[in-house]
Amino acid sequence: MTALHDPSLKGFASDNYAGVHPEILQAIAEANGGHQISYGDDVYTEALAEVFRRHFGETAQAWPVFNGTAANVVSLRSMLAPWEAVVCAETAHIHTDEGGAPEVAGGIKLFTVPTPDGKLTPELIDRQAWGFGDVHRAQPRVVSISNTTELGTVYTPEEIAAICSHAHELGMLVHLDGSRLTNAAAALDVPMRALTTDAGVDVLSFGGTKIGMLYGEAVVVLNPRAARGVDYLRKTFMQLSSKMRFVSAQFLALLSDDLWLRNARQANAMGRRLAEAVRDLPGVEVPRPVEANAVFAILPPDVTERMQKRFRFYTWNPATGEVRWMCAFDTTEADVDAFAAALAEELGAS
Repeated sequence: MTALHDPSLKGFASDNYAGVHPEILQAIAEANGGHQISYGDDVYTEALAEVFRRHFGETAQAWPVFNGTAANVVSLRSMLAPWEAVVCAETAHIHTDEGGAPEVAGGIKLFTVPTPDGKLTPELIDRQAWGFGDVHRAQPRVVSISNTTELGTVYTPEEIAAICSHAHELGMLVHLDGSRLTNAAAALDVPMRALTTDAGVDVLSFGGTKIGMLYGEAVVVLNPRAARGVDYLRKTFMQLSSKMRFVSAQFLALLSDDLWLRNARQANAMGRRLAEAVRDLPGVEVPRPVEANAVFAILPPDVTERMQKRFRFYTWNPATGEVRWMCAFDTTEADVDAFAAALAEELGAS
C-alpha cells in the first residue's frame, strides 16, 4: 500500500497523533506467527501479569482493554455500587472529554470540583465528599485523579499519598487516570509505583497509546478489595479483545525494558524545549507551569488561525485565546525549533 500521508509531517495537537514506536511494531510482528489461545489465555498475556507486578507490586492485577475511556469506565464501575458516586476535578478527562461515557455507559454520577491547576487536594475533595448516609444524595465513594492532569500539571507522591489517606479515612477509594502516568513518573524521576501503589491508590487506568503503542490501555487493580467483577465488566463493556496477544505484546515491549521511560523523557524534554523557545516571544504568554509534555500558551487569535494552517494543535479556551501544544515520544528538537521559528514569523507578520 502506498502511504497516504507525508510521514515527515509533525504536529502538536496530541501525543495520540504520533505513530507506533518501532520496538512495539517489532513486538507485534514477533507475536504474529502461528496460533495462540484467544481472549487473553495466550502466553503473552500470561507473561504480562508478572511485568505489571514488577512495576506496581505483588497484588497488582491487570486487564488490557482497547482504549482509555473504557479503562476509566470499567475501573470506576468495578469500584462502585449503583448508588455511589465519583469526586473528580472539574477539568478531569472523565468529565470533559469522554462523551458522557461514565454517565451514559457506566451509569456513574460525577461530583466535580473546580481547581486552579487541575489537581485535587483533601480540602477540595471535602467540597463534594459529604452527605454520607443521606438517602437523597448519591454517596461519594471514589476520588478520581489524573496524573498528569488535563492542565499538564504533575502530582507528587506526597500529594497523592495525602489524597489517598484522606479518602480512605472517609471510607472512600482512589482511582488514578494514568493515561500519561509514564510522563509524570519521568518528570519526577520516580518509579511508577511511587505515584500509585506506594501512595495508596486503589485502582489505576494505565495508558499505552500516548506513549508509543498502536492501541491498548489497562485496568490495573492495586488493592484487590477495592474492585470486583473486572473480568465480567470488561466483556460487558465490549473491551475483551479476542486476539489479546497483540495488545499484551505491546505492553511487554513498553514495560519489560525502559522503553516507557525513554519515550516519556523525550516527550517531556521536548515540552520544556518548546516552552523555552516561545516564552519570550512578543505576544506569547505561557500561563501555566510546564511540568511534563504539555505546553499551554495564549496567542493573538489571528496568529493562532495562521499557525493552525501550518501545524495542527487545539484551541483550549477560545474566550482567552489559550491553546495547547503536546509533544510526543517522536517529537524532535528540529520539530520544536521549526514550530518556534514559524510562530516567531507569524507574530512578526501580525
